Amino acid sequence: MEQSFSKDFLWGGAVAAHQIEGGWDEDGKGVSIADVMTAGGNGIPRKITDGVLEGENYPNHEAIDFYHRYKEDIALFKELGLKAFRTSINWARIFPNGDDTEPNEAGLAFYDALFDELLKNGIEPIVTLSHFEIPYNLYKTYGGFKNKKVIDYFVRYGETVMERYKEKVKYWMTFNEINNQQDGEYDVHLWTNSAVILEEGDNKEKIIFQAGLNELIASAKVVKKGHEINPSFQIGCMMAYVPVYPYSSNPDDLMAANKLMHRRFFYSDIHVRGEIPTYTLKKWEKEGLNIEYTDEELQVLKEGTVDYVGFSYYMSNAVTTLPDVKGNAVKDYPSAKLVSNPYIQSSEWGWPIDPVGLRYTLNLIYERYQVPMFIVENGFGAYDKVEEDGKICDPYRIDYLKYHMSEMKKAVLEDGVDLMGYTPWGIIDIVSFGSGEMEKRYGMIYVDKDNQGNGTLERRKKESFTWYKNIIATNGEEL
Repeated sequence: MEQSFSKDFLWGGAVAAHQIEGGWDEDGKGVSIADVMTAGGNGIPRKITDGVLEGENYPNHEAIDFYHRYKEDIALFKELGLKAFRTSINWARIFPNGDDTEPNEAGLAFYDALFDELLKNGIEPIVTLSHFEIPYNLYKTYGGFKNKKVIDYFVRYGETVMERYKEKVKYWMTFNEINNQQDGEYDVHLWTNSAVILEEGDNKEKIIFQAGLNELIASAKVVKKGHEINPSFQIGCMMAYVPVYPYSSNPDDLMAANKLMHRRFFYSDIHVRGEIPTYTLKKWEKEGLNIEYTDEELQVLKEGTVDYVGFSYYMSNAVTTLPDVKGNAVKDYPSAKLVSNPYIQSSEWGWPIDPVGLRYTLNLIYERYQVPMFIVENGFGAYDKVEEDGKICDPYRIDYLKYHMSEMKKAVLEDGVDLMGYTPWGIIDIVSFGSGEMEKRYGMIYVDKDNQGNGTLERRKKESFTWYKNIIATNGEEL
């Protein structure tokens, strides 16, 4: 049996434009939805402000200044041995207001330079079109993706950048973690995915499904246009997969887990299969949601299916219907509630750590769709300490990644999953999406900056840098 990955396996690292670039108002860039999110903390939610307000701390405004330092960072990526670098194009850099008729040339030129530098160093760009950087004006003027007009603005943007970079970028994804907005308890996901804020009296379920379906239609249109622009493009979706286990062998727990997974599968089922799933149509009918779509849009979904499934994996969940187990109620199945899994540990931020869940997810999704898969986010956020001698020892991060990579390897070599690559999240320290912190660090490269924005922005290699360099050099043989 083979003992290593294919020679073209894409070992890399992943970031997002709004969490790394900075330069939030330079060279004609407009305000994005990330630019109005304040700093939070561990257990402290970020605020979404009405525009950029004086006196508020917006950590994404400077981020780690990749906008001006990308060449030195790419030099470190080359030293690390990266074969791929996943980032996003900041939509507001290209169309500052979202509904502009002409793109911002300075924004386009920046990504020309960035992609050229990556390719010069032997690193394949992997580009997400919408990673929480929707132009703020599309919310203020149109209410975000709950308005069908925004579909055409996304298509204009997607077509513009795919045409511009058709000889530089082969791998694309449309909407980042598009299914996270189904987590009804976290309205911030509806904001970052769709630029939608719920108002008093809104039917939350209707708006979530309408905005999501509009994005899926927009995605399908861009996938189709992308394949016309360059038939060699590989265009995928990007899902957040959090497998839900039945807490017990009670059949009701199994059904509850199945129903909760429908919330995530709705998006990838349409992305890959090109049809609205029957379980969703029944839900809409039962709840009287009256989601708007046309026969023409249904045809678009069929014509714009993706080439691969990109996804993030960080954790798993468990659900039960047992009355004597405490948890957070969910309405997907009678008496269902999310509960702690007693068989796994959690991080300092309360995130369950479940490496076997990655292998399970790879099998589950590959069996469901039979298209190539790509792990484009997986990582461990932690507090890192700089020792007196300047070293940064992060064995906890190495352990997390090693155990997940080992399960990934089993999925490929033992289970036969077709996996394109692995780009762990935050290859360099960046602003945390959830909390806005700098000190929740994911990277293998340390950035000297704290939660208050203080620091030199100096880059330093962590212990995990040397470890991952060897993983890449041996193509995963020496885990």
